[in-house]
Amino acid sequence: MNKLQHGFSIITAIFLLVVLAVLGAAMVSFSTTQQQSSAIDVMGSRAYQAARAGIEWAAYQIVNNPSSSTAATCSNTFAQGSLGGTLAPFSVNVTCTSTAITGDSFTYIYYVSSVACTAATCPGTPGNANYIERAISAKLGK
Repeated sequence: MNKLQHGFSIITAIFLLVVLAVLGAAMVSFSTTQQQSSAIDVMGSRAYQAARAGIEWAAYQIVNNPSSSTAATCSNTFAQGSLGGTLAPFSVNVTCTSTAITGDSFTYIYYVSSVACTAATCPGTPGNANYIERAISAKLGK
């Protein structure tokens, strides 16, 4: 064996190491991107559940209104951390307007909107990559 053949095998080994290192780095990058995407999906689902909790809170206020002649007060703002658990990162703004329907007795139609977001107040300004917001509207009657 001559000296040229010895040099060729070292170059081949270095080339294979570089190729394997690039493939490993690409796999780590792809895995990180997938995990971040999954985390954003989970936060979107949690934001939806926080907004839904706002609608359910308003429905509870409407159902438990003791007076049928006055509209229930069902607007509220929940600060970050007030919902607790996995919904703690969200603030929720619930707005509620009522329309009286006259007939045999007073009946009200409520238009309820609930917005949950990761900002201190909702709706926030979607300026950063971690801002997530979900909004739900409902029409309720009593």
